[in-house]
Amino acid sequence: MTFIRLLPITVCFVLGQLVGLLVWMILPRYRRLSKQNLRIAFGPTLSEREAASITLKHFLNLGANIVSSIKIPAMSMKQLRSRLSMEKEENWIDWVIGKKADDQGTVIALSHSGNWEINAQIGESIQPRPAGCIYQALRNPLMDDLVNGDRRSRGVHTFDRKKEMQAAVTMLKEGGAVGVLTDQHAGNAGIWMPLFGKLASTSPLAASLAQRTGSLLVQATVRTVGLARWVLHTSDPIPTEGLTTEEIAMKLNALLEQEIRRSPSDWFWVHNRWKTPHPNFLLNDVKRGIYLPPGTNPSDLQPFNILVRSPNWLGDACMAAPSLRAIKAGRPDLRLTILSPANLAPLWRELPEVDAIIEIPAKSSPWKVARLIKSSNSSHTPYDVALLLPNSVRSALEVWFAGIPRRLGREIHKGGRLINQRMHLKRQLHPTVHQADELLSMVRLLGAPEPQPPVPRTLPSGPVRIGLCPGAEYGPAKRWLIQRYRMVMEKISRDHDLTWVIVGTAKEAPLGEHLSGSFPGKVENLCGKTTLPELIQQLKGFSLLLTNDTGTMHLADLLGVPVVAIFGSTEPTLTGPGHLGGKTTPPHQVLRRKVECSPCFLRECPIDFRCMKEITPEMVASAVQESLQAIPAGV
Repeated sequence: MTFIRLLPITVCFVLGQLVGLLVWMILPRYRRLSKQNLRIAFGPTLSEREAASITLKHFLNLGANIVSSIKIPAMSMKQLRSRLSMEKEENWIDWVIGKKADDQGTVIALSHSGNWEINAQIGESIQPRPAGCIYQALRNPLMDDLVNGDRRSRGVHTFDRKKEMQAAVTMLKEGGAVGVLTDQHAGNAGIWMPLFGKLASTSPLAASLAQRTGSLLVQATVRTVGLARWVLHTSDPIPTEGLTTEEIAMKLNALLEQEIRRSPSDWFWVHNRWKTPHPNFLLNDVKRGIYLPPGTNPSDLQPFNILVRSPNWLGDACMAAPSLRAIKAGRPDLRLTILSPANLAPLWRELPEVDAIIEIPAKSSPWKVARLIKSSNSSHTPYDVALLLPNSVRSALEVWFAGIPRRLGREIHKGGRLINQRMHLKRQLHPTVHQADELLSMVRLLGAPEPQPPVPRTLPSGPVRIGLCPGAEYGPAKRWLIQRYRMVMEKISRDHDLTWVIVGTAKEAPLGEHLSGSFPGKVENLCGKTTLPELIQQLKGFSLLLTNDTGTMHLADLLGVPVVAIFGSTEPTLTGPGHLGGKTTPPHQVLRRKVECSPCFLRECPIDFRCMKEITPEMVASAVQESLQAIPAGV
């Protein structure tokens, strides 16, 4: 630094450009970050070539201005002013020097633009008015002392924002001028508001200081206009009276946008201004909330893109639905895309919260799925986060190959280092937590609110149709005895004018034939004859579903169809109905006999199947009768 201060300022500037060029060459990560931020700010109007050109020029300017800022403290004020011109100089004289401030303090909103250190070094020029700046201490204490020593040598008081805020307030109340940087990511202490149409955590400090002290508020920015030459622009006073802190901070953001557009290569693009918070990137619980200017349509914001990898089983996918509703409600700019096996895509189309679906063809490799993910979104709106619901290495590979920066999974996820954010849930052995509730507790850790209950379904009119699902993909241990289902059908049909509709997969077609063959009442056998969209439409027309613990049971629950569910080897407190589709009329009923060995979670019973055999046809028929009687009259 001593050597640099011996050099002419023009030599320092050129030397800094060479340093900036070297950094541009050896740090591709920061080149990518700069281009990413430029695309956010300027969108599709900025070509790839233009983004690359601005990025290169930015690195050259950044290096030149940083090295020049080391030289500037060794220059006299006269030498500095010969390199610095004023734009709207009358504003600087009236509101910063204070010719028209009328004993009011002045808060100067600063930004990392051009040679921003000039803002502190020129503080000497406003004396005898006291001047100060609020800073955040650097990690290196020696560097921190050096930077602040240079500022103090110009007569500028420095205030550590963590320790000396009251001193800054006192200076403003006594008519001084205090500079505050306002363009950095403000983390959990910021207000989330649009900057170039994308939500960013914005510091309210300048706005709140002006309000708290009754001070004037102006914005000052520096632009690079030549070889070691700069322009200082001072805005008109920003209105604060009668406005909220959020409204004032939004005005500062709008002015910042204007200045960045005037000289794009000068702003600090290598700062992650639109940073994804960690861990709670959903914003329902942020300290200072979200502010959208009046008239802002959330759909017009640049989206925060979340990709959720769907479970592979129908029941598990259904039980994830409340969590997806909560995620969607987590922030107004959220765009929710589901990466789903193709056979489950019709399920996700039933959720209005889902904005897009990427269908995974059967037998697709992780590389092919990654290509599908990349091609599904434009380069200007990449995915910010991927949430993996399957606990598999494959699901982690899919999103890792796709280059999604934040990849979330549970603490136990098998993805290893491919997962860079893990959600730690409390381990509970008793009481048992339902799978849907466990997923909800997971997304609450990300800042999601409680999900709103779905809109109640329209009850079907006309003749009563009862669905019956006698199978279970998991295995025979979950299937109630087929002969007993037939006995229940016959008993109910003797007392009610209704139609039984048997549903299931192609593998379960023999079960459907057994139940429908020579049946004395009205019956339709659709086992193996419906696609998932057709099954969904059938379920919507059912007054009731009698079923084992199956994916169809969860689908009916999600659609708001009341179920009578028979449980054997599995645990209803873990996977039972009543957690997905809100209130049903009549309410769900679960039939289960708690025997010595239940729940065993086995696919096949190794002993005498007592958990299912103790559930009699009379018990099931009584539950169905009770549910039928609870259906509103005329339905």
